[in-house]
Amino acid sequence: MKKAELVFIPSPMLSHLISTVEMAKLLLQKDARISITVLIMKLPNDTVLESYTQKLSAATDPCSRLKLINLPGQDEMMPMKSETFLFDFIDSQVIPDLTQYKNSDIELLVPCFSSPIPAKVLPYVFVEDAPKSKTFLGSFKKFRETRGIMVNTFSELESYAIQALSTDANTPKIYPVGPILNSNDNNSPENVSEELILDWLDNQSESSVVFLCFGSMGSFDECQVKEIATALENSGQRFLWSLRRPPPKDKMELPKTYDDPQEVLPDGFIERTKGVGKVIGWAPQMAVLSHPAVGGFVSHCGWNSTLESVWCGVPMATWPLFAEQQLNAFQLVKELGIAEAIRIDYRRAFKAENPMDIVRSEEIELGISRLMGNNGKNEMKQKVAELKNKSRMALQEVGSSYTAQSLFIEDVINGIA
Repeated sequence: MKKAELVFIPSPMLSHLISTVEMAKLLLQKDARISITVLIMKLPNDTVLESYTQKLSAATDPCSRLKLINLPGQDEMMPMKSETFLFDFIDSQVIPDLTQYKNSDIELLVPCFSSPIPAKVLPYVFVEDAPKSKTFLGSFKKFRETRGIMVNTFSELESYAIQALSTDANTPKIYPVGPILNSNDNNSPENVSEELILDWLDNQSESSVVFLCFGSMGSFDECQVKEIATALENSGQRFLWSLRRPPPKDKMELPKTYDDPQEVLPDGFIERTKGVGKVIGWAPQMAVLSHPAVGGFVSHCGWNSTLESVWCGVPMATWPLFAEQQLNAFQLVKELGIAEAIRIDYRRAFKAENPMDIVRSEEIELGISRLMGNNGKNEMKQKVAELKNKSRMALQEVGSSYTAQSLFIEDVINGIA
């Protein structure tokens, strides 16, 4: 019997590692011919990822077909100088310089989108730093030299993109195998009581609560926090808000929970919104999104959060921050019609916030009101409900993702001929 051993190398972020491990578990469950080794990289002082890997290692049988290897780390993050990102394969003559689109109003034709995309939703790294932009684009170009690309999505969600890639002779085989989700998202080292949060939701009416959460890296300075608080209070909307303290500006760390969130909230906010809203730290996101009281999700549009929202059938309001999240927001609002826009073009570098680009309370309140109100909501809720059903059907036997997973395994066993 032919066998295959795979090596997974996720980036050193908790959300990436969790998706990788969940994918590994799924493949191992499907086929006894597969064994998988996950190489684990860690950022300095990342206690959340450290806690997760310790629990994972303790729960993993050393004799199982899943092996975890912790790679040696370093005590401090090296400075991100442009030259450290340059690789030999980059040919600056054939890789476009996208920094020309930094403040452009032009719309671009991109093969994986059915509509032209505004240049303002291009990721920060593409438009702010030419050397890094060319490095990333060069890396993506190298994908064409691989023998297959596994994607955490499902055909019914991104049919246009998958069709475009599948019919491109220069692109290797695409395996849309998702949604791969974190079924147990209790990975907080901060002693969060999930029960207290869910008990509060139990006392709220169905679809009455808007949930605000901006991912493991998402946080805002005090000025922006006050604008969000003002918007929530003025809207009169029931809310559950995951509020996180930004890390020190000189350290590459994840946001933490405030000892006392009132230090950054408007005076009297907690008292005035008592019974209407709840401010928390770390959020058990899947458990919250799965709760019937939650009717809307204000999100940074990270891909894992997007898939979780679709899986739970919760419409979104978009507020992208980093990486490719602006493109995700554009897709959710303009292409799929399952989200309202607070912003789709808000972008910033990691650990950087422009005080001139504060999103004002009126804009936030309007987005939340549209998300939770009746104007157009029925159509949006219907669309996200349809995708919820399709996401679950995709993973069932003979579903699109189930089939893609099986095809991937057979191709791996046969050397991806």
